[in-house]
Amino acid sequence: MKAVMEFRAVLTCVVLSFYLQAGGCQDVDAVPVLNCCEGDVLFLLDSSGSVSSFDFSHMLSFLSELVLPFSLGPDQVRIGLLQVGTDPHLEFGFGAYSTQQELQSALRRTKQLGGDTNTEQALVIAKERVLRSGMPGEARPGLPRVLVWLTDGVEPGHVQGPMADLREDGVAVLVVSTGRGNYQILRDVVSPPSEEHLYFVDIEHMGIITEDLRNAIIEIIRAERLQVRDISSTSAELYWRPVLAGTGHYDIRFGPVRSGNVEVVGGSPGTNPSTEFGHYQRIVRPGDSSSAKLTNLRPDTKYLVTLHPVSNPEVFNRLNTTFTTQPVAPVKPEVQSPAQVSVSESTMNSVRVSWGPLQPDSVQSYQVEYSVLPAGKLHVVKVSNRQNSTLLTNLQPGTQYLVTVSARYFSGRERAMSVKVCTEEVLPALADLQLTTVGSDSVKVQWKGSADGLRGYWVTWEGEPTHSSSQRSTLYLPPHLLSTTLTQVPPNARVCVSPVYKSARGEGLCCTAHFSSAALTWSHRL
Repeated sequence: MKAVMEFRAVLTCVVLSFYLQAGGCQDVDAVPVLNCCEGDVLFLLDSSGSVSSFDFSHMLSFLSELVLPFSLGPDQVRIGLLQVGTDPHLEFGFGAYSTQQELQSALRRTKQLGGDTNTEQALVIAKERVLRSGMPGEARPGLPRVLVWLTDGVEPGHVQGPMADLREDGVAVLVVSTGRGNYQILRDVVSPPSEEHLYFVDIEHMGIITEDLRNAIIEIIRAERLQVRDISSTSAELYWRPVLAGTGHYDIRFGPVRSGNVEVVGGSPGTNPSTEFGHYQRIVRPGDSSSAKLTNLRPDTKYLVTLHPVSNPEVFNRLNTTFTTQPVAPVKPEVQSPAQVSVSESTMNSVRVSWGPLQPDSVQSYQVEYSVLPAGKLHVVKVSNRQNSTLLTNLQPGTQYLVTVSARYFSGRERAMSVKVCTEEVLPALADLQLTTVGSDSVKVQWKGSADGLRGYWVTWEGEPTHSSSQRSTLYLPPHLLSTTLTQVPPNARVCVSPVYKSARGEGLCCTAHFSSAALTWSHRL
């Protein structure tokens, strides 16, 4: 027995060493997500004794790959790492590293703390020392703040209150659970929508959520801070990302650029400069607004607009950008049909195609042609000049079509417009589900599935409801796995497995697990 334990210890060290060396071989010079984002992201990493050294190395490798594409720096993304143990430890703060090489080296040097899972104290440190804005080394004022909690789900503690305080303070909370944690607690702590900010994944398959989690972070910290849209010859719409949370106001000033040059002091357009220009207009918007209409503009003129969020006692950076109004528009010719084509009511075998405007006095008839891309058989449908839509039927599921709507005019001219449409994919249901009890509280779950387009399986199990609550847990598995063993399953638990496809979840099967002294098997087949 002693020899076996020593062999396992050596094997764990070898595996850990392998993962740390593999992390050191990542290409930190890979092309980053240039200028996409600006914000502060703090990772709350479960480093307690409930996490094995093997699992901890997986978490670090996952974290290393997750942050690798981001551009780091004072005007880009800043990363912090706070470890959870008996005495939580701030491994490094937001201002510690401004290059990927430095950050990746710091992650490779990170050692596991061990001890208890003191998440409550770690959240106090996160709120008071890291995510608070305005002090050196802390979060930057006016920029998005994100907390990503990586946990094994074991004993999360009383975290609902501290997490709610962070969300109310404007911090976006995301959670990754590598175990079978309390779904209700983890769902309550994340920022909505929970389906985009809460992830359950097996520790050995964390890579399957890397892109989704990174995209969720990018959506929060994307640096589209000040935009001008809907520009006409005399007006424009100014949009910005709210930073005042309903308090204070926005001071907006805009005017023509003098002598064709932007007068900028201490910055560059679109970042955070102090600006001056000649004659300008000024408008004020309340702190809960995110847009303003700029009016009384001159045609074909370049304008400079500055937005200043004002809120005592906080100080926010000024944002500015330039835009040019449209020249006086000439008289437009008459719109000829079809000027627009749209699709709706898409099913697996049909789709409705609509067009406009209707011009029965000029158009003799319409013709709709459609074929499977890239080179399928061509089908033709004739439509009267008083009809602006038709339903295409007998289509193939999950297939892309090219649809062309042509108008034949009484004058002999023809005009056509094409669009691409996709029918819905087939979502085969799960065909077979078997449960086999293993011991007094474990169940082996097996199923069959091999449909094309399968992305994975969603496994849920829930005990009988009590007066206070019901125990519900979930697990996402990759498509090549057709079985799993669930532990600590409540008596008479309802276990369900559903196939997951690209566009939706297919119909699943459920069985109830009954425990007894002997191993029993239950099955459900379609």
